[in-house]
Amino acid sequence: MEVQALTKYVRMSPKKVREVAREIQGKAVADAQELLTFIPRKSARLIAKTLQSAVANAENNQNLTADSLRVKSALIEQGPAFRRFRAGARGSAKPIRKRTSHIRIILSD
Repeated sequence: MEVQALTKYVRMSPKKVREVAREIQGKAVADAQELLTFIPRKSARLIAKTLQSAVANAENNQNLTADSLRVKSALIEQGPAFRRFRAGARGSAKPIRKRTSHIRIILSD
């Protein structure tokens, strides 16, 4: 049985979130949660929040226990980017893209 949780429009670039998401793939849920608490990055807190939501979905909707769950995959997809401009040399404007992410965590028993 597979259960998933999705967090959309996270204000962090997908590259930064993927670095942390690779660490928890294939681990048991308890090990993944413990690992995420000791990683001092904003992306670790965002992934931990999504992982907790996936565990709650499994317990409430599918009647599964958190002890038997494993992280099957942690997918980080690219969301829309905000387009901003910063002042450049000689009165010009330089474009800046503020990227967003979608975090999808899939658990299996």
